[in-house]
Amino acid sequence: MIDEQLQLLTERLSEEFFHKPFKHTAFFNKRLRTTGGRYSLHSHHIEINPKQLEHHGEDELVKIIKHELCHYHLHIEGKGYQHKDNDFKYLLAKVGGSRHCQTIPNSHNQIKTMHLYRCKKCGVEFHRRRRFNTKRYVCGKCKGRIEKIKSMTLEKD
Repeated sequence: MIDEQLQLLTERLSEEFFHKPFKHTAFFNKRLRTTGGRYSLHSHHIEINPKQLEHHGEDELVKIIKHELCHYHLHIEGKGYQHKDNDFKYLLAKVGGSRHCQTIPNSHNQIKTMHLYRCKKCGVEFHRRRRFNTKRYVCGKCKGRIEKIKSMTLEKD
């Protein structure tokens, strides 16, 4: 599916379930990672994670579009468009949108990088998931300088 097809699908779903036109743009955004879609309050555009379509199919995509259209129409009408608002919860249940998107298998949380550091003074070694600036920090045991030994990429089971 390309952006033009997504736009047509979004317009069709808006007319069919909300009985209102979708006058803005819907497009795929490959940079979305932890969410299925996003509605922009300022531009009123809807962005969709293309990996949701890849991994879970068009049925899940339709539910995500309905979810984002709930944000869209409620915001345009000046009603409660946030997840916590009763207007949003009611409309989402009425149109059959999904409350949460499904997780994407083999996503970035399946592979992790570990960084190995060592103190130059006392020789203690330790692992960290996140890198840090060795010029800003010292060893917690002896206050010696720290050096980075290596980075390792590990896959979770």
